Amino acid sequence: MSDATIEVAGLRKRYGSTTALDGMTFTVVPGRVTGFVGPNGAGKSTTMRIALGLHRADAGRALIGGRPYRDLRRPLSRVGALLDAAAVHPARSGGNHLLWLAHSQGLGRRRVDEVAGQVGLTTAIGRRAGGYSLGMRQRLGIAAALLGDPPVLLLDEPFNGMDPEGIVWMRGFLRHLAGQGRAVLVSSHLMGELQDTAGHVVVVGRGRVIADTSVADLVANASGDRLTVRTLAVEAAARALTGAGAGVAGAGDGALAVHGLPAERVVTALTAAAIPFSEVAPHRATLEEAYLQLTREAVEFRPAATPQESR
Repeated sequence: MSDATIEVAGLRKRYGSTTALDGMTFTVVPGRVTGFVGPNGAGKSTTMRIALGLHRADAGRALIGGRPYRDLRRPLSRVGALLDAAAVHPARSGGNHLLWLAHSQGLGRRRVDEVAGQVGLTTAIGRRAGGYSLGMRQRLGIAAALLGDPPVLLLDEPFNGMDPEGIVWMRGFLRHLAGQGRAVLVSSHLMGELQDTAGHVVVVGRGRVIADTSVADLVANASGDRLTVRTLAVEAAARALTGAGAGVAGAGDGALAVHGLPAERVVTALTAAAIPFSEVAPHRATLEEAYLQLTREAVEFRPAATPQESR
């Protein structure tokens, strides 16, 4: 097994009467960003904490490069992690926080300056961490994870608190790290950011894996055979297409979602009814759409419907 691999196999974990993990199984391979997504309570944080030796599983295993975390020598050189960006003493400077961690692994100030530069904190490294914004603390956490130049990274919600410029930077930086041959596991609720960052995704719910596939395949499956039709005559188009045997639903902004008819028959039906249209194109689902379809039955905490939703 590669040193840059995360293997999770058959993890089970209960807290009293609550099942947190129910056979969680997946592998994160080097060279790509793997998104780790699921509703609150799905088991993402528990899985990551077991992989990092912070919690003990009731059954199964979580290995970093073929070994449990507790058996790793100089663990910061094998795996870097960001679990809580707030886990830094507010009175300590960002540089001293990194230096304290570096010294624990036999590393010096030079490495601290290198990782601070990598994450864009060079000019802020001497300031107290208590004055950092959440986005800056995220960068500090990434720098800490990189101190030992590890082949494996586990990052929990790294996009939180980032401004638009920071989000763009984070996307590119995560892809860059994976491109260096690292295994990068990113837990996030921000599907739009993962769609532009991850090549692979592990979707979980109620403590087990629901899907383990490429982002491209997941989006393609969610897109199905649906078409998007854009027209200024939405109601007339809907009647014509329904009459031709299609399933039709409003998609807002002068668009219809159509299924059950190939594109050429949609065009024929609209043309025969003299209905003008500007577009008939395959519908491309977003990662968020695909995720919501998969996890619809796995959401543990669901609010009551709003009046509009219940109509």
